[in-house]
Amino acid sequence: MSEYIQHGQTGQSVGRVEKQCFTFAQPPAGLTLACGAAIGPVSIAYETCGRLNRNRSNAILVLHALSGDAHVAGTYTADDEKPGWWDFMVGPGKGIDTDHYFVICSNILGSCMGTTGPASIDPDTGKPYGLSFPMVTIGDMVVAQKALMDHLGITRLHAVIGGSVGGMQALEWSVRYPEMVDSAVLLATTTRHSALAIAFNEVARQSIMVDPNWNHGNYYDSQKPDMGLAVARMIGHITYLSDESMRLKFGRRLQDKADFSFNFDADFQVESYLRYQGRKFVDRFDANAFLYITKAADYFDLERHYGQGSAVAAFANARSRFLVVSFTSDWLYPTYQSKAMVKAMKKNALDVSFCEIEAKWGHDAFLLPSQRLSSIMKGFLDGDSGT
Repeated sequence: MSEYIQHGQTGQSVGRVEKQCFTFAQPPAGLTLACGAAIGPVSIAYETCGRLNRNRSNAILVLHALSGDAHVAGTYTADDEKPGWWDFMVGPGKGIDTDHYFVICSNILGSCMGTTGPASIDPDTGKPYGLSFPMVTIGDMVVAQKALMDHLGITRLHAVIGGSVGGMQALEWSVRYPEMVDSAVLLATTTRHSALAIAFNEVARQSIMVDPNWNHGNYYDSQKPDMGLAVARMIGHITYLSDESMRLKFGRRLQDKADFSFNFDADFQVESYLRYQGRKFVDRFDANAFLYITKAADYFDLERHYGQGSAVAAFANARSRFLVVSFTSDWLYPTYQSKAMVKAMKKNALDVSFCEIEAKWGHDAFLLPSQRLSSIMKGFLDGDSGT
């Protein structure tokens, strides 16, 4: 999607950033998870940009999606060709203006991008956890993030902002720690997965677990389940796009061929693209981490955990201002789910703003530059900056 990246960018880069690490929950106490198990020590990879003001009231926590990481903006070195995943949104003069805000982005618990997860070394065995790593939830991820905020001396957040699985974390923050969250921005997200979303995740997980190299998660000293993970990514990637985006980008165009190959090569451009996305993904992500994070997303159910089945009751303790944004072509988390969320918030007399943005690019639209999204974000955040 590189052809869209430069469109609509404004502002300057945050420049050089540094990947940092915070370790806590030392044994024997460890960090107790929702499943009842405890792990420790726990390390969290994170990144910051901008400056924390004197009264520590300008902190914004940005929460990444399923396969994201802590590298939200800027570059690590002068040779970096690719900046952070939300570089168009985070920086001086941008939607999340680092001239005014101190931005923190941390990698989620259970991931493989610097934070403790199934690929990490189990201190009891000296080997990677694999499937001995306990199941984690969105709530566990947020508890770990809270420990990081405590470490940084931040007792209130001007905003928590997230899209997709990151939006689930922002929702969890708003109801678990309502006294800490002044505002929450929820992009292309939901209070709980639909059967359709769970089904796609399950097919993706099965593609990993039927790979003969998966070996019940014990593959770290041998060949990895690259084919299974690649197919899982291909499945997931389809859900992030839309019919219109695929029609415009690929149609039925052939890949460097005048006619069909009459074999199982990638005849169509869309086939070649998905295979490329799958191959690229296995170079940077761990198969077990994919299993754990997708399961955590499926388990997330704000109504069940906080409202005994009621969306209205789930938001009863929330105190923050909310900005909810959906995208017209997002069929993974469609607009009706955002509207149901907004309705439940309003029944609690919460301050809620809602916007549905016309976009062709499907669920991934929040990751692509949009001047409208940047303007809406900036207006919402600056409306009560506290700086």
